[in-house]
Amino acid sequence: MRVAEFTASLLESLDHSADWFFKGSFLKDNRTSHGSYRGPGMDEGLRILEDVSREFGVRTITDIHNAMQAEPVAQVVDIIQIPAFLCRQTSILEAAGATGKPVNIKKGQFMNPRDMKGSAAKAAAAGCPEIWLTERGTFFGYGDLVVDFRSLSIMSGFSQKVILDVTHSLQLPGAARGTSGGCREFAPALARAGAAWGVDGLFIEAHPDPASGLSDSLTMVDFDTLESMVRKSIIHWEGR
Repeated sequence: MRVAEFTASLLESLDHSADWFFKGSFLKDNRTSHGSYRGPGMDEGLRILEDVSREFGVRTITDIHNAMQAEPVAQVVDIIQIPAFLCRQTSILEAAGATGKPVNIKKGQFMNPRDMKGSAAKAAAAGCPEIWLTERGTFFGYGDLVVDFRSLSIMSGFSQKVILDVTHSLQLPGAARGTSGGCREFAPALARAGAAWGVDGLFIEAHPDPASGLSDSLTMVDFDTLESMVRKSIIHWEGR
């Protein structure tokens, strides 16, 4: 609720008609360690997302992890997200597309961006009205990711929107003694670069105290950094 409150206030203060969406996970299923925090569960997580939507009038998005979750999740959120490691799973993509909600498919770290055309087609064939594709970095050897900006233009050819996931792209998978490491110091520059390239949106993880975060604490940004990133990115969007 603190993140949603801050972001709503920030967007209201801008002289720009930027859309924003609140994303939260009821289940973090792709964890490095069996002991890592995995979220509040579907019932409680969806209740929180309902509270956020009602309190701040914002559209919401969350992940599903199997086909059976698609329909109940679609009753609550505005956009369904497919996690990167599940981006080729036909049953999940079809179930998400069949809900009639927009679907955001995160590109797998192992995927050629051109191959995401097949993932988008699976959701579209099931009736999905709008498909987003999200770049979140590509494996660069062991324990590192790199963003190939060409993928942003490639994926725009077969989706309605292309998003750059700034903070997940800065992960160092498995590099922090049983959890993912990261290098958040590059987040502001990466966000500006994505906006200048021409993406339709930025995915940014924020937290009032990133060091105490239970997931991705080394890639999340604090509120001051979030505000700076949003303001400077909008300048780059307007300057294209």
